Amino acid sequence: MAKNDTKIIIIPARLAASRLPGKPLAEIGGKAMIQHVWERAMAADLAPVYVATDDRAIADVIISAGGKAVMTRTDHPSGSDRVFEAIETIDPDRRFTQILNLQGDLPDLSPEILHLLAATLDRGETDLATLVTPASAEEAARPQVVKAVVSWQDADFGTALYFSRAAIPTGTTALFHHIGVYGWRRDALARFVALPPSPLEQAEKLEQLRALEAGMTIAIGKIDAAPGGIDTAEDLEAARMRATEAHHKD
Repeated sequence: MAKNDTKIIIIPARLAASRLPGKPLAEIGGKAMIQHVWERAMAADLAPVYVATDDRAIADVIISAGGKAVMTRTDHPSGSDRVFEAIETIDPDRRFTQILNLQGDLPDLSPEILHLLAATLDRGETDLATLVTPASAEEAARPQVVKAVVSWQDADFGTALYFSRAAIPTGTTALFHHIGVYGWRRDALARFVALPPSPLEQAEKLEQLRALEAGMTIAIGKIDAAPGGIDTAEDLEAARMRATEAHHKD
């Protein structure tokens, strides 16, 4: 089987976001946010793309745009659990062995990010892969910006040692902002979702620490800039302004 036949892209999206209810359906430039993310994933031309959701309205948006959606349970504690349910539904024969898990609140996602994530997962023996970008001093001070501590093997590739909301490591200005996209080996995802939340995960409120505490290897790729996530009403308004400006430029 050709290597590129083993990958699938899954975008988990739930309607009941705590900080910004209805977020996936929020309109940006005449389209729902989740449709923007799906379009960016499709533009990467890398692998089949599915949206995994617990809400029929989200599924309908994607299906109306010509995409594929899969319905999942409403009670998943995390996007990783939703992605795992989706892959088991989509592919019970286990043809896909690598899953690229995007966030549904990255409407400015660059298709190149998907290619880098896939390449990082393919490089060496690793359970999962994710990305970082250099963090400014202002970003490092903000607890909502997750910092990654990385053991770098070269300028653009390394392995994760830890993730924190604190500005670590101390003693250096070379801090890295974690971008919450993941490339999973399917067997590692199955193992991960079967584990209970770990002590460090619960302390930092960071799911990826469960993988590290379980002894999993997380490969890290580095990119120049992070796509803007949508967590607050202010973020949404800024995204709408960017969409308006882009439309006027066209």
